[in-house]
Amino acid sequence: MSILGLKTDSAICEIWLDDEIFRWEAGRELAQKLLGKIIEVTPLSEISGVVVFRGGGSFTGLRIGITVANSLADALGVPIVGETGEDWREKATEKLARKVDEKVVLPFYDREANITKPKK
Repeated sequence: MSILGLKTDSAICEIWLDDEIFRWEAGRELAQKLLGKIIEVTPLSEISGVVVFRGGGSFTGLRIGITVANSLADALGVPIVGETGEDWREKATEKLARKVDEKVVLPFYDREANITKPKK
């Protein structure tokens, strides 16, 4: 059984599996490729918990990554926790060790979303 970690706050995405890290440049293909990349790294049945980076960072990247993390945790019936900061993974993993389960992780946006106004 393994702890899955996701960090999708920039174009370079990270999937953590216990102490291994897998990085790839997702660019605009994060929504299409994230779940497939997770399955390449580990069978879903091997995931015993999920840790996810909450932000700050890319509004869309955080939204996609956290949605996938929440969905996986719910579907697999495993605990999920989220954290921020440079040591996010260590803090989140420690929460899991204490049997914390946030059930749903929400993103932390460090600034207002830059949403393009309609032209009309």
